[in-house]
Amino acid sequence: MALANLKGRVAWIFEEEDFDVDQIVGVKNIKIKDPAELARLCMAAEEPDFAEKVKPGDLLIGNHNFGYGHPHYPPMIGMRHLGVAGVIAESFSPGYWRGEIAMGFPQVACPGILKSVNRWDEIEVDWATSLLRNHTQGTELTFEPLSDGDRLMLEAGGIVGYLHAREEEEAAT
Repeated sequence: MALANLKGRVAWIFEEEDFDVDQIVGVKNIKIKDPAELARLCMAAEEPDFAEKVKPGDLLIGNHNFGYGHPHYPPMIGMRHLGVAGVIAESFSPGYWRGEIAMGFPQVACPGILKSVNRWDEIEVDWATSLLRNHTQGTELTFEPLSDGDRLMLEAGGIVGYLHAREEEEAAT
């Protein structure tokens, strides 16, 4: 099973290096569990109507070491609830990367991404060719292919699906 390409608008560009995703909902809100409440809080400190502007399939762009800090899940649960389809960044904090891949949330390491997109550009991640296409600007940029394990985990929808698939595979042999 191949991963479906990600195709959407650039909903937000996190320009700060070492961005701590807890800031997306605010550190004081990190213990909230309700996905709808988390979605309402996403980026509200920066842009109060952010949640109303996001459409399903939209993508987030990050700088180097995106997800730095304590990789808490609530901020990205809120983003997923809004319909955000994944994050493309210059590079990722390893703990954040591993946690979000395990949750089945696509992450794309793409050096040069910050200089290649503007907010609301229409972009596409083509997994088969490792190309990021900016349809608005008519440009392309290569990105780092996923490891086999990460690809399989995303294809299965996260670690739970991945483990069930392996279990079924082993039972069949």
